[in-house]
Amino acid sequence: MLYTLPIIIIGAGPVGLAAAAHLVRKGESFIILESGKEIGANVLEWGHVKMFSPWQYNIDIASRELLEKAAWNSPGNEELPTGNELVNDYLIPLSQLPQIKENLLLNAKVVGITRKGIDKLKNQNRESVPFQVYVEVGDEINVFEARAIIDASGTWKNPNPSLSNGLWTTPERNLKGKIHYGIPNVREMEQRYANKTIMVVGSGHSAINTILDMAELKEKYPNTAIYWVLRKTNVAAVYGGQENDQLPARGELGIRIQKVVESEKINVLTPFYISQLLKEGSHIKVYGELNGKEFSISNVDEMIVSTGFRPDTSFLDEVRLNLDEAVESVKAIAPLIDPNFHSCGTVRPHGEAELRQSEKDFYVVGMKSYGRAPTFLLATGYEQVRSIVAYMTGDEKGAKEVQLELPETGVCSTGIINKSAANNSCCGSSESKIEIITSSCCS
Repeated sequence: MLYTLPIIIIGAGPVGLAAAAHLVRKGESFIILESGKEIGANVLEWGHVKMFSPWQYNIDIASRELLEKAAWNSPGNEELPTGNELVNDYLIPLSQLPQIKENLLLNAKVVGITRKGIDKLKNQNRESVPFQVYVEVGDEINVFEARAIIDASGTWKNPNPSLSNGLWTTPERNLKGKIHYGIPNVREMEQRYANKTIMVVGSGHSAINTILDMAELKEKYPNTAIYWVLRKTNVAAVYGGQENDQLPARGELGIRIQKVVESEKINVLTPFYISQLLKEGSHIKVYGELNGKEFSISNVDEMIVSTGFRPDTSFLDEVRLNLDEAVESVKAIAPLIDPNFHSCGTVRPHGEAELRQSEKDFYVVGMKSYGRAPTFLLATGYEQVRSIVAYMTGDEKGAKEVQLELPETGVCSTGIINKSAANNSCCGSSESKIEIITSSCCS
């Protein structure tokens, strides 16, 4: 019988493990498939970075219940965890609970999903046959059957390229040894970047966090040259809500980056649209358009590209997906998260109904559910899986309820500038060090 089969969860990050906790709560069988060699493998790649959401928004309710029954030492609600702390203090203890550990498989990369015995084209009996999940474990391919699938694999392993038109090109791929995608640990990699010419590409919190670290590096190594490439009409657009943001750490981030820009420690190029990268000896030459005119920069030693991520659907070729053609999220939520129209405070909570795909009992959740949209909070993903699990277990009323309250942060992407922000007392004295965070890496 179909309903005797387990539900398969792809990804053992925060949202995947939250899905497991909700299934434990409902007494449902499941298997978690994690491609990494450890829990929260993607999170650990930005483990040095502080999040801008405090613990109270980073812990799933069902997960908390299970952990507290096991005498877990809960962190303080108002503290801001780093990625490493999120994994070590929360995800690892959660994954070690017997109800979850016995159903968890690491180093298990999903390479294909289909319906048993039929391809995507076939309609007959489609909803009555199980899913088959092809999983690469070492040198072998194992096949698991499932009655439903929750894809919480995230987007971290699938970054966007540097080119403004979104295309990956062979020259850029050939330069990967000189390009870091995401958020480098600048303090640990300072010898790679010290006294070099560095170009940081991107305008989100990940790029801002990197620029702040690079500015500190320049204090130690004055010959370090830093270019910051944005596509914004004006750099002020990235300063956000500052002291008006109800996530204070995110507001502080805007205040700090404004100070760095005004100090002229970095060279801001905006709007700069990169069209091509070429290797010139041991350097990179960057071509593009700056303020409507052709422009190029030679002798770039290293690039850091923080231009966001996109979902990997390569293993979903035989699954019927209902994706928005631009955002690449499920169509129902695309208007809620499209960065052309929304700010991060205008995304209302959503659940099973909005996340339904054309393929029955297949769901994409977490950061991957947002497609190419950049701003995602863990609490949103926790609400997604709570609603989906409720629906899967016959609780349609619970699936429709909204059990999520988020801070009002709509000002964070409006480009509001407060001229007095740089002197706001929340920054402390010039000698104080305020740890801030990054954006949407919480998949």
